[in-house]
Amino acid sequence: MADLPIRFGIIGCAEIARKVSRAIQLAPNATVSAVASRSIDKAANFAQANGFPPEAKIYGSYESLLDDPDVDAVYLPLPTSLHLKWAVLTARKKKHLLTEKPVALNVDEFDQILKACEENGVQIMDGTMWVHNPRTHKMKEFLNDKERFGQLKTVNSCFTFCADSDFLKNDIRVKPDLDALGALGDAGWYGIRSILWAADYELPKTVTAMRHPVLNEAGVLLECGASLLWDNGKVASFHCSFLSNLTMNLTAIGTLGTLHLTDFIIPYQEHEASYTASTKPNFNELVTGWAQLPSEHTVTVDLPQEACMVREFASLVKNIKKNGAQPDKKWPTISRKTQLVLDAVKASIEKGFQPVEIVS
Repeated sequence: MADLPIRFGIIGCAEIARKVSRAIQLAPNATVSAVASRSIDKAANFAQANGFPPEAKIYGSYESLLDDPDVDAVYLPLPTSLHLKWAVLTARKKKHLLTEKPVALNVDEFDQILKACEENGVQIMDGTMWVHNPRTHKMKEFLNDKERFGQLKTVNSCFTFCADSDFLKNDIRVKPDLDALGALGDAGWYGIRSILWAADYELPKTVTAMRHPVLNEAGVLLECGASLLWDNGKVASFHCSFLSNLTMNLTAIGTLGTLHLTDFIIPYQEHEASYTASTKPNFNELVTGWAQLPSEHTVTVDLPQEACMVREFASLVKNIKKNGAQPDKKWPTISRKTQLVLDAVKASIEKGFQPVEIVS
């Protein structure tokens, strides 16, 4: 058992599945065992195009893959509206679940997924890749350093990209019956997660959506943002959009230091990632420049961040299969908190941009 990789089945041939299937094959403790689509030809073409092992099975239905005893875990990149049905079925078939984000349309749906996972002893993790990058661990060391960073006061996060006309007309992320959360679920998820990450996953007291969100004709969000407030005075904000230039900024400001990076979701380069940090900066005597510049730190990695994610997930699954361990609750807890804040943003918009209290 120690040397056997975790065997993944992929349900659905979404574009993101290309990236994750490569990650599964790069991870040292995982392999692609099967792929399923509602069209067996599409599944076969996907397997061939992405270099699946010749022994990987091809299925023309999702149910057939879930019935395969040689599949240990399932990667689920289906539209958000389908997560509840197929995540619950996956758990009931005793398959561990790596699911795309957002994890559900709302926290009530996600709680049903969690219940199925807990009842069947399966691990669940969402596909937020950047938190598994070694850079993220190094940045966290800086945020936790009371001498260099101090106490967290403010976080600002922004993820935008300028979608083309075809995306804005045809992509599942703008369809109310497929991904009704739109830019909030797709891009806003990252902003919310980055804020919670910086705050050690402490939930805010209130969330208030920013005014003037942009929606398409079907009522799906194309652009929005929100501010978050904690009891101890911490504040944060995020902005997400399908309508602005590609930007992935994250800034965390403490009483003594500042963390900043401009590629927090997808690093500029696959095998190294950088960030800047500053502690107690000041100006020169004439205030014509800075006396101390932020320091740049570069972290090299042995695997792309998505493969690090697969490696971590497969390690948890192997511990369950080999040692009889209980599923790790860290990742589903983080997913649920992210979904709670996302729900609150949506509720605030619907309530005329009033503050919405987070109730966990």
